Amino acid sequence: MNAVADTTAPREAGAPLVVEARGLRKTYRGSAALQGVDLAIPTGRIVGLVGPNGAGKTTALKALLGLIPFEGELKVLGLDPCRDRDELMRQVCFIADVAVLPRWIRVREAIAFVEGVHPGFDRAKCEAFLAKTKLNPKMRVREMSKGMIVQLHLALVMAIDAKLLVLDEPTLGLDILYRKQFYQDLLEQYFDHDRTIIVTTHQVEEIQHILTDLIFIRDGRIALDADMEAVGQRFVEVMVPADRVEAARALGPLDERQVFGKSIFLYDRQASPQADAATLGALGETRSPGIADLFVATMKGTYA
Repeated sequence: MNAVADTTAPREAGAPLVVEARGLRKTYRGSAALQGVDLAIPTGRIVGLVGPNGAGKTTALKALLGLIPFEGELKVLGLDPCRDRDELMRQVCFIADVAVLPRWIRVREAIAFVEGVHPGFDRAKCEAFLAKTKLNPKMRVREMSKGMIVQLHLALVMAIDAKLLVLDEPTLGLDILYRKQFYQDLLEQYFDHDRTIIVTTHQVEEIQHILTDLIFIRDGRIALDADMEAVGQRFVEVMVPADRVEAARALGPLDERQVFGKSIFLYDRQASPQADAATLGALGETRSPGIADLFVATMKGTYA
């Protein structure tokens, strides 16, 4: 299996849906956390759910996992997350911060615990993965480096035969080497086209290369929902010299910023059809924007 997901593959029409939401709403003490969210996530995708703090990411994940009541329609793997939660949890694996394993627990105890709570856990598969590491059954979490903790958590996760893996800021607090290793191992040894991964993170640059789909959420509403091929076709950046700035602004860019004295314009060609390839090419050097730049442009005003 390739270490990098095929992010050029568009969503297949008619593919089975892992998540289907219509008009999903959630209110906390009069404040709306989700405001009519619609989602349709097919099987075999790696979906990045990205948004600023308070945008509704965690609320959406809690709804998917049946942890909170909600308004609207929601099916996960064809099940109602609240009514059918026991059955749903047999097919779903959820991970938050990988560094939160109890410091007193031993490797063998962690294995025994997961084996006891998840029917899809394969002890032999977990132990085979751990055999490739320096971890031993008697070792406690407090004796491990952060990298070792990641290896233990990955071994536990990848030994679970789950159709849906939900990751909420899974590499929080880890340095860049361990974050990269986490996603590489996840792709090489867990993901296949019968499984679906939903991941939220603030480190969007690090997951850009593995995503098949991108969802931006802002103020409880979906701001962008597209596969990565569509994102690449829809958005374009242009580096414009000073004498062409006004012409660039006249095309209605989504964002404008300055880099080393040059103006960088970001266009949404869906919103500005006049910004065709030939017109933008005449203004300056064009390129596909990174997710981080696209995110910042989309979320401008959120932190005001």
